[in-house]
Amino acid sequence: MIFVFLALWMGGWILAARLRQPTLTPLTHTPLATSIIIPARNEAHNLPKLLQSIAKQSLMPSEILVVDDGSSDKTADVAHAMGATVIPSQPLPDGWRGKTWACHQGALAAQGDRLLFMDADTWLEPAALQHLLTIPHDGALCVVPYHAVRQTYENLSLFFNLCMTAGTVPCGLAGQFLLVSRHHYQQVGGHEAVRGYILENFRLAEHFRAAGIPLRSLTGKGLVSFRMYPAGLRELVQGWTKGFAAGAGGTPTATLLLVSAWMTGLLLAPQAGFLTGDWFLWGPACVLCLLQVAWIGRKLGNFGGLLLLLYPIPLVFFFGLFGWSVIRSGKNVTWKGRVIHAD
Repeated sequence: MIFVFLALWMGGWILAARLRQPTLTPLTHTPLATSIIIPARNEAHNLPKLLQSIAKQSLMPSEILVVDDGSSDKTADVAHAMGATVIPSQPLPDGWRGKTWACHQGALAAQGDRLLFMDADTWLEPAALQHLLTIPHDGALCVVPYHAVRQTYENLSLFFNLCMTAGTVPCGLAGQFLLVSRHHYQQVGGHEAVRGYILENFRLAEHFRAAGIPLRSLTGKGLVSFRMYPAGLRELVQGWTKGFAAGAGGTPTATLLLVSAWMTGLLLAPQAGFLTGDWFLWGPACVLCLLQVAWIGRKLGNFGGLLLLLYPIPLVFFFGLFGWSVIRSGKNVTWKGRVIHAD
């Protein structure tokens, strides 16, 4: 059984090899005018960090557009006070999701040759925009943000984050950060082409591929960061349920099988230790798992603390919530005050 474990454990290093970091080069040309588009629904608490990070960039965008998606808080006031152009969203049409409708309206209003879509809970690290505009790509560029963990419960997102990243890097699209030329965006029909989907990034990636437009995805350490679900465990459960209920089938099959095999190996080591009592054999195997999870986790965010030492806890949490999300697939889930029918 130990050889089965080692084979499954090696799958983690195959996944780790895909977590590419960009090669950052000096800016040697005048970049195209870039419009930053931020869809925002009740994001008054998140917008200051994002807008402040943009204001500190060494290379500034041509404009910052915040599309206020029917917020009931001070989202529009905060955005306006910090220098962004606020676009009040029109009523949500039938067949559209809130985010896709907001992004669509932002793209219509934008003046730049490049469109940069950013979620309101992300932020740019120093000089990130200058670096990102120098990365060679002729198509769509996605960055999976680095996960800033502040509270212990947020470590429960570790394996969700890893699954999301593994399904995106190096040739997919995550939903938090997308840089694309206006020409390519319009060529695939923009967000209108994916208007009815919760995880529009999966479907938009399919449209780019069908049009022969290259996709490049990078991990965001040192470039783009975010903090997921800071309001507590309930928000974390609702957020990941929404995402996985809509996108359980969006990860490529080969990647999903590899992730599943690796996670099975991570659980096999402690289970075998408890069942056989042979900790002389399985104790080192558990240490190997711990070191591997810690190394990969640090590529994705500042995961750590007790829940990293006891990695089976977030892993079992992942399997449980993933299973619940699959059950919820095609049914209604709640997010930001809206009842959403999962894709």
